[in-house]
Amino acid sequence: MPRGSFSAIGAVAVLSIALTSCSSSSGPATSTGAAGKPGGNLVVGVTSDPDTLFPWKATQFQAVNVLQALYGTLTEFDKDLNVVPGLAESWETAEDGKKLTLKLRQGVTFADGSAFDSKDVKASLDKIMDEKTAAVARASLSSVKSVEAPDASTVVLELTGPDAALPANLATVNMAMLSSDDTEEKLNATPNGTGPFTMSKRVASQSITLAKNDKYWGSEKPKVGTVEFRVIPDESSIVSAMQSGNVQLAVFNDPLVAQTAQGGTINVAKTPQLNYHALQLNAQKGDLKDVNVRLAIQCAVDRKQVLDTAALGEGEVTGPITAPAFKSDPNKRPCPTRDLAKAAEYLGKAGKSGGVTVKTIVSQGEYATSVNEAQNLKAQLAEAKINLELEVLESGAFVDRWVAADFDAAVALNGGRPDPDGSYGRYFTSKGNLNKVAGYSSPELDELFAQGKATTDQAARKAIYDKVGAELEDNAAWIWLFAGYTYTATTANVQGFVPMASGSLQYLRTTSVS
Repeated sequence: MPRGSFSAIGAVAVLSIALTSCSSSSGPATSTGAAGKPGGNLVVGVTSDPDTLFPWKATQFQAVNVLQALYGTLTEFDKDLNVVPGLAESWETAEDGKKLTLKLRQGVTFADGSAFDSKDVKASLDKIMDEKTAAVARASLSSVKSVEAPDASTVVLELTGPDAALPANLATVNMAMLSSDDTEEKLNATPNGTGPFTMSKRVASQSITLAKNDKYWGSEKPKVGTVEFRVIPDESSIVSAMQSGNVQLAVFNDPLVAQTAQGGTINVAKTPQLNYHALQLNAQKGDLKDVNVRLAIQCAVDRKQVLDTAALGEGEVTGPITAPAFKSDPNKRPCPTRDLAKAAEYLGKAGKSGGVTVKTIVSQGEYATSVNEAQNLKAQLAEAKINLELEVLESGAFVDRWVAADFDAAVALNGGRPDPDGSYGRYFTSKGNLNKVAGYSSPELDELFAQGKATTDQAARKAIYDKVGAELEDNAAWIWLFAGYTYTATTANVQGFVPMASGSLQYLRTTSVS
């Protein structure tokens, strides 16, 4: 990532994800920021309304950010992306790696007052693994044969073999623990989690207000009385709302907006991200079925130009894997620099010397640079006789089309993770539950991902995921562009919020308003 910001993380990443015992913690990691007085109300400016309140199906960034405040997971990430205890206070792996035993916290309750125990964990994991549920993280549990609950505070996962990625994969909100009595329909209306906040009020397309959960299990209770996510569709308008005192916190994607926000009563923190910008190609559609057409697109794109045009150069050209300990080298891809002659050669091999048209969906509202990225890509590719036919959609419509794989290509910002299995196992394996969205898989990738799960040695895992990245690039499964920054803006009376490289807003629970 830019400026070596993650140099320390790589050294500890293998400790975070290896299947070893983890000792108990009194609660989630907390901020070292200045403490404010308890109470008060925090207003967070966001550009769109969550498209779902059901955590197992959430892919939209705004939905994930809200749901992280409402639900708990068995493990969590601390501010340095180490895996730490969550609803499971400890875990231990059998010597052969085929059994993971989790000890649950006692005294935890859901928002409705019902007790959390092992039957809820078993029900949650069983339902996530059930294909009918259509959970977006189902592939992350592909190594789990069965889930048993021998007593109220113990859960045993029987595995097909060692799974080095499993503790990290359990930490995402798509793995939220739900009450065994709840349904998707019920939770979309009234969320019921074990998180630091509970749902208070929702005004469709305007705001979602969360209230402090006084029964939260963590050692440090939330400091603010309420958190309101207020929908303001334009980032510049959010800056105006902050300057007038109506909004206290916002996370921007547009560096130009961040520059205008900095100063006066607003402070802006710049954080390099694991997420990545990409032109996703659906290799199951039309001309994109031909690898030569996809390689032509790859060779016709100057990624640095996209970065400079859309994000003012704020970021770094990236390959597929952005996790610090497994980072891809973008110089090892075919055409690491733009090569129009090579692009023409590939189109000729595909019998498309006259050019091709690729219908491309673009989100407007989920992140700020999307349309500028799409327009720059369109201009560049036109010089190679590749016409991107752009269809700009509002955030919710884009997500619906994306999940249904109803596109030839998509300009997308995808969330990255500390472990590459969590990032890509669900996309690029033949049985991955988002493989339809990815549009590409192979027997070789299936084998590589299986090896990556089963290997705990750091150097060996890095070598395996280097091969994963190479196959994705050599076949131009997608066109990876760049990894950028988020810009967290806070007014002067906000303390204790910790921006994360994962983009998570989990430290709203340590934030205070003085």
